[in-house]
Amino acid sequence: MDIGVISVRYARALIKCSTEAGLEDKVYKDMQTLAKSYVDVPELRCTIDNPMLAKESKETLLKAAAGNDVTPLTEKFIRLVLDEDRESVMQFIANSYITLYRNQKNVIRGKLTTATAVDSAIEKRMQQMVESRTNGIVEFETEVNPDIIGGFILEYDTYRMDASIKTKLNTILKKLVV
Repeated sequence: MDIGVISVRYARALIKCSTEAGLEDKVYKDMQTLAKSYVDVPELRCTIDNPMLAKESKETLLKAAAGNDVTPLTEKFIRLVLDEDRESVMQFIANSYITLYRNQKNVIRGKLTTATAVDSAIEKRMQQMVESRTNGIVEFETEVNPDIIGGFILEYDTYRMDASIKTKLNTILKKLVV
């Protein structure tokens, strides 16, 4: 069976249970932490896939990777995944849950890149602008990239507004060369 199909089925079951229990937001945070752990610690995947490691150790490891203070529903879900020998797709399940949650709650990811750090008021104003345009909730992330020289790059959904000095200079350079 396809990994994508399996992970989406498990994620759908988890989102259904978490929504019925009113814990979907907390489980979402657990799954975000778990997905981030897989990215930050590549050895986690190899360790969880190791058939020589006891299920109890895998359970402890997955709970820690999900943030130690996980909801009882997340704990129960981790046990279920281990009991069904599906731990090898846990990373995909976490990512599928995140996607399903965002679709269900109309959550959009946004990113603001600037040459220098911006204060929280500007960040908040940009986030509100994106929320008003999308009629959704925006998970906003900021990044400092001195290479853009000045200005900003705003990305959300499939939209990208590049108001950076670097891009403007490159545009002028292209016009001069032609």
